Amino acid sequence: MLDFHIYDVFTDTPFTGNPLAIVEGADGLTTAQMQTIARQFNLSETIFVQTPDDPAHTAKVRIFFPTAEIPFAGHPTIGCALHLANGTPEVTLEEVAGLVPVTIAEGIAEFTAPKLPTARPAPDRATTAAAMGLTEADLTDTQIGHFEGGPSFVYAELKDLETLARAWPQEPAFSQMSQAADGTGGLCAYVRTGHDSAQSRMFDPPAGIMEDPATGSATAIFAAQLSATGHLSQSGTTTFHLKQGVEMGRPSALRLTIDTDQGRPSAIRVAGQAVKIAHGQIRIP
Repeated sequence: MLDFHIYDVFTDTPFTGNPLAIVEGADGLTTAQMQTIARQFNLSETIFVQTPDDPAHTAKVRIFFPTAEIPFAGHPTIGCALHLANGTPEVTLEEVAGLVPVTIAEGIAEFTAPKLPTARPAPDRATTAAAMGLTEADLTDTQIGHFEGGPSFVYAELKDLETLARAWPQEPAFSQMSQAADGTGGLCAYVRTGHDSAQSRMFDPPAGIMEDPATGSATAIFAAQLSATGHLSQSGTTTFHLKQGVEMGRPSALRLTIDTDQGRPSAIRVAGQAVKIAHGQIRIP
């Protein structure tokens, strides 16, 4: 039997935020066994804790959707770091995408993205809107973005919160959007709610996630969309506050901090809280 823990991440309120399963003692598990356990939990992500390759680091971890392994994800990183911290101010996780340092202060964990995002070909406006059951008139004039930073996401700015609430994945349009984006399934719709704030939703049906309550990796990569659309200063540090999961009844709060150099992100950090919900044991497949 393996010990597991369930946390709600990007919140300090139980039964909100994004649920996460943390499975300890995973050194002896095969990839197939981890995938089976992740499918059993059927949460947006499950993280498996292993002995680090470098003893100076806190842990080696592997992260799974219900359908596939992914190289990096934000809410598992935040939740697992807070779980493993045990009073220490810094945790270093060995993830498939690279080393992820996490600082912890006053119950808030903040990770530095292991990879700066790069632009990829974006789908057109009509295809992107149709993927959410919307029309081009529901979008702002902001360009559609598509960026990769470990995982990859398409970004679409909608005109208001009412439109955001109406968005929902539609087939065959969603598959057409994904095909146009080189197979990327993650679609982030967002509304700017203030100078330094936004509300978003993230849909990824190909990964078995119709909607995710809080997506740390998409929040990190959102820095590239902000940069591409002229919302970052040429140099210095910009902080954004994002809400996600509101329409699902699982409100989440994420903080995005971006260091810029000549208008481009040079470092990206995402912060949030987590609260433990449950623990128990699960059999080995």
